[in-house]
Amino acid sequence: MAKMTLLDIVQDILNDIDGDEVNSISDTEESTQVAQIVKTTYYEMLGRRNWPHLSKLTVLTSLADSSHPTYLNTPENMSRMEWFKYNKIKSGETKNRYDTIVWKDPDEFIALTNDRDVSKTNVEEITDFDGAKFQIFNDKAPKYFTSFDDRYIVMDAYDSDVEATVQGSKTQVRLYLLPDWTVDDTFIPDLPSETFPALLAEAKSVSAFKLNEVVDQKAEQQSERQQKRLSVDGWSVNGGIRYPNYGRKKPISTNRTLFNKEP
Repeated sequence: MAKMTLLDIVQDILNDIDGDEVNSISDTEESTQVAQIVKTTYYEMLGRRNWPHLSKLTVLTSLADSSHPTYLNTPENMSRMEWFKYNKIKSGETKNRYDTIVWKDPDEFIALTNDRDVSKTNVEEITDFDGAKFQIFNDKAPKYFTSFDDRYIVMDAYDSDVEATVQGSKTQVRLYLLPDWTVDDTFIPDLPSETFPALLAEAKSVSAFKLNEVVDQKAEQQSERQQKRLSVDGWSVNGGIRYPNYGRKKPISTNRTLFNKEP
């Protein structure tokens, strides 16, 4: 099946549930409801797996905040982080030294940094945005990182001989970024073409139940078949389903991130 516009999907669903014909998704309350169901179904599908086409190799954003010298900002639409590297190039060196920064749960990170003696010149006390304090090294490249709020990445050290704060331009991260949704007739959901039958079947099943209060057995069967197919073929372009060798999912409401865990 070729990719479909939002209007195409809404019209197909309305036709199957005996809805009114429309020329735009905004023509009737019913078509607007169906468009919303398609959106909900779409993001539910995105949340079921890590879609290869949404994976990006990119950088994080610098805060350039001397009171938070080891903080970096993550993209708002990030759903998952696979790995994170930082360039630990030293003063006077010319060759880049990208090394993996290891994830620590917030509790582990605090336990680690609490052992540091703030009376020493190479240790600084940092106050998080919510007021909690912890210690970082200022004479070495970072080794560990965490996130207290799932927005900022916090590392355990920075090398003040090299930089005043850690730099987003020195990061390498592989992220999964959730695409935007546009309420427009010509909008095409950002999914591979082979997944559109699954999106259509599932949205059709939900629409029949929510709008007509009936279970469309045929749509249910089509949805189940398509989801089973996607569970097998989702990674086919990369040689089958793949699993990371390390990492743990952070228990947050948006289910966003998977970080590197120390071997």
